[in-house]
Amino acid sequence: MRQPLDGGAPEVLRSSVDLPIDAAWFSVPETIEFPTEGGRTAFAFYSPPLNPEFEGPAAELPPLLVHSHGGPTAAATSLLNLQTQFWTSRGWGLVDVNYGGSTGYGTEYRRRLNGNWGIVDVDDCVNAARHLVELGLADPRRVAIAGGSAGGYTTLAALTTRDFFRAGANHFGISDLVPFAQETHKFESRYLFSLIGPWPEAAELYRDRSPLTHVEDLNCPLIVFQGLEDKIVPPNQSELIVDAVRRKGLPVAYLAFPGEQHGFRQAQNIKRSLEGELYFYSQVFDFALADEIEPVPIENF
Repeated sequence: MRQPLDGGAPEVLRSSVDLPIDAAWFSVPETIEFPTEGGRTAFAFYSPPLNPEFEGPAAELPPLLVHSHGGPTAAATSLLNLQTQFWTSRGWGLVDVNYGGSTGYGTEYRRRLNGNWGIVDVDDCVNAARHLVELGLADPRRVAIAGGSAGGYTTLAALTTRDFFRAGANHFGISDLVPFAQETHKFESRYLFSLIGPWPEAAELYRDRSPLTHVEDLNCPLIVFQGLEDKIVPPNQSELIVDAVRRKGLPVAYLAFPGEQHGFRQAQNIKRSLEGELYFYSQVFDFALADEIEPVPIENF
């Protein structure tokens, strides 16, 4: 972009991305602040459902997808995210939660997660959804939570330690912190020391914070996605939680992707995981799909 010296309108010389999509389809994220535990405030970006060609039934509130970002000390942003638009264009509200520990809100906010991973992040995700439900922006019967990697851990922790969400999607997240602390790659091998505690001195705390430890308290359907070449969160982390949910008799689906590592990169697998998650929700929340989507096998359903 070039700004004329006379102060006139800037001239676009070249665009880094050219999307042949009408801007009317783009749901613009809204910054929200909401009350959370301890009298504190947390932050998120809420993208309302938007489709210029359709409107939801007048008597119904839209479903809500709560997204817990990875990191976990990273942050969600308001930049255009086409995966977010996938959901909003299909009638979903989506909230990207910057739970305590996320960057961008100052040192004190960043330190909220120290020693509290699996608690502060979970509380903030629950309270973000509760805030939107109380505002009349979401149907409390159709609130789901999803996340990848560390966000997958937060998702599983929320589903196993809180009775709020009605379904969840875990994308290559951690289900058992004990083997993760022993087996993860060298670059992040001390990351959990600040988030939970020193290893092995805090081994009991690692067990207590593991979603797998509390799977008996899980009471809603779960879908899990995993790359079979993942060296950061190995496939056994997904297989452990899927087996536990299967034994519990709850609806569960598992999609494993050969050749994928930590975060899917092949277009057909990204598409399949998005559509598979939507299909799963359509079944457990009982709504019809507008898209032609390959069904996902759901056990115990």
